[in-house]
Amino acid sequence: MKTSCELCSAALEPDGAAWICSYECTYCEDCAQRVGTCPNCAGELVPRPRRTTGAAAIATRLPARAARSITRRLSR
Repeated sequence: MKTSCELCSAALEPDGAAWICSYECTYCEDCAQRVGTCPNCAGELVPRPRRTTGAAAIATRLPARAARSITRRLSR
């Protein structure tokens, strides 16, 4: 996830509000409202999804087989 707005360089928190286009150009809320569409590709801007957990937390919700596979990869 990008950590700053592509127009004004404002810092974007990982769990904070931000807007993205389908190419993942990322903008702060103020810039997104000002421009309306992505100035790079003219694509629609939508709220950026938020990550709620890390990989270890996700692994605990997966079936045992998938969890073992992820755990092996992380321990390398």
